[in-house]
Amino acid sequence: MRTKQVNVLIALAAVMLFSFSCFCISRMTQTSNQLIHCRHHILEFKEKMLRLKNKTERNRQELIKALSKMKYEMTQRKNMSIHLVEKKINTLGKSETASNTFEILKFFFPHLRKAGRIYPDVIIGKEKTGVSFALGISTVNRGNQSYLKQTLNSVVSRMTPSEEKDSVVIVSVADGNEDYLKSVVDMITKRFKRQLRSGSLEIISIPAFFYPNILHVKQSTEDSGRSESWRIKQVLDFCFLMLYAQPKAMYYLQLEDDIIAKKTYFTKITDFVHNITSKNWFYIEFSILGFIGKLFKSEDLTDFVRFFLMFYKDKPLDLLLGDIFQVKMCNPGETPEKCAERNKQIRIRYKPSLFQHVGIESSLPGEEQYSKKI
Repeated sequence: MRTKQVNVLIALAAVMLFSFSCFCISRMTQTSNQLIHCRHHILEFKEKMLRLKNKTERNRQELIKALSKMKYEMTQRKNMSIHLVEKKINTLGKSETASNTFEILKFFFPHLRKAGRIYPDVIIGKEKTGVSFALGISTVNRGNQSYLKQTLNSVVSRMTPSEEKDSVVIVSVADGNEDYLKSVVDMITKRFKRQLRSGSLEIISIPAFFYPNILHVKQSTEDSGRSESWRIKQVLDFCFLMLYAQPKAMYYLQLEDDIIAKKTYFTKITDFVHNITSKNWFYIEFSILGFIGKLFKSEDLTDFVRFFLMFYKDKPLDLLLGDIFQVKMCNPGETPEKCAERNKQIRIRYKPSLFQHVGIESSLPGEEQYSKKI
């Protein structure tokens, strides 16, 4: 009996042990499946993190490229506006035609004969040549007032794309004030970037050594001497600009930095020049005020400059322009009436005027001039 009970207990223990083993195996299998499932989740998460990391790296690289591009453009603009784009005399090639046009200055100014090659201190632009028209604008510091942006906007915006392509506007900074030069460069590089890149707009500055000592002496005196110095300097500024523009185009149009060009002004000028019957004209007036709106054949500019420099101490440019005809065009003993009649054939006036003078603050410090229709 006792043996039978022992066997029953052993059988019961064996069943319980088997059941427990099955339970453990089941739990282990379930745990293993969970671990495998968890491992799959971990691998999937790892892949997602890797993809995210790669995407983040690409974004970082793109951001670095964008920042580098921005930094490069800012550096280029800074170099253009602060350091400028200087073209020094000693970097010019001997074959450059433009520099040869300045050689006539050495005949009139002995101090330039030892200066080497004469050329603008700063040139910003493509140095465009081979066009039909060059438009020259000389600018100086007028203190707190400036009309240059307004002038340039009217001059360049009122050209057609084809007219812009066949012309170049030259802004000549004729002022030794470096802050003013920088302000002009900053304004033009920001507001007229496209014209600079295409070559239809240039900036130059006149070297300080160009001016003769007489100018520096007169600048130190008061009132009348200061006014005379300003007048003399204006003649020299315009002569330098004309010589720079001479090899660039067939025609040269003189403007100033305080005018407004009328709508379609350039189309009217080109049509008038191309349809003019007389081929012997010396210059055409598209304005009657001062030296504004005077159009010359580029081949004649050197002759004009020579005459202006012979008498630059005596009269302003607009009066010298009238004198040149008395000297060159009127024959000895000829009656004034006959001389005047011939002058009408070579000094042609276009009507109505294509330019409006807007400047009140004169380029002569302390002086004012009121707007006039020209």
